[in-house]
Amino acid sequence: MRGKLLVIRGGAIGDFILTLPAIAALRGRFPKAHIEVLGYPHIVQLALAAGLVDRVQSIEARPLAGFFARNGELAAELADYFTEFDLIVSYLYDPDEIFQANVGRCTSAQFIAGPHRPDENGHLHASRVYLKPLERLAIFDADHVPRLFLNPEPVALNQIGLHPGSGSERKNWPETKWGELLQHLEQTTNSRLLLIGGEAEGERLGRLSRLAGMDPDRVQVAQSLALVELASLMKQCALFIGHDSGISHLAAALGLPGIILWGATAEEIWRPPGKNMVVLRHPAGLAQLPVPTVIETLDQLIPAVRLAVPDQIS
Repeated sequence: MRGKLLVIRGGAIGDFILTLPAIAALRGRFPKAHIEVLGYPHIVQLALAAGLVDRVQSIEARPLAGFFARNGELAAELADYFTEFDLIVSYLYDPDEIFQANVGRCTSAQFIAGPHRPDENGHLHASRVYLKPLERLAIFDADHVPRLFLNPEPVALNQIGLHPGSGSERKNWPETKWGELLQHLEQTTNSRLLLIGGEAEGERLGRLSRLAGMDPDRVQVAQSLALVELASLMKQCALFIGHDSGISHLAAALGLPGIILWGATAEEIWRPPGKNMVVLRHPAGLAQLPVPTVIETLDQLIPAVRLAVPDQIS
């Protein structure tokens, strides 16, 4: 196929990153095609920066609304836009196929509907679920591991990336334990620390910096950065520690080794695939995961960091 392909993907950061294998599979199957992504610009720019797609477009709620009404009034600019494509793959939530039918009113393009989320009773990893619809295009056994290669590739530094937040407080390791871990890293390594957070996590990052008593010359706070900029900073890290979050999926897709402190989410479906991330959890809940367990795992994961578990940490 030399024509134009459109992938439509809403959702959060992790949802999009777990869809990257499907986009990469389309690129591999149709190397000469023009591929676009219609989605949230601050997220889908990652695919553009990695060279997986040729263009990204913003998915705006207002023009799209009519496409989710049966026989709805369709925004002319969006209707014209859909006519440009030979193949449309949509991961939007469309249980009654209303969106699909309305797109069909605009274009004769082949339309493939993918799930917006996996069925958690199905026990199939999310990235494999998002690849499944592409079997209609004779795409089988594609690599299900998300991979992001930035151009140019940043130079790796003696730096540890840490994301002590997530989209839900119930997914977070206690702040006091993060403070103990940061204090230990401050005292036992010469690594710089990259503290990562979003708009809602600024106060948490400040508290942790103060709690750990960290040298400000060794700490860089990356708060509310554009994802492409953040990805470039993270790629300079030797390892990463975070929660079940989109940022952890980003770290894994960048190829960083590290640890994910996991809560109650279905691990077999949502953990980053691949072998570079170790998942730590506790049978009594994430809050009960001891700090020494995390430090011991770091020591095993990256011996060069030379982390030791101090007796005073419990």
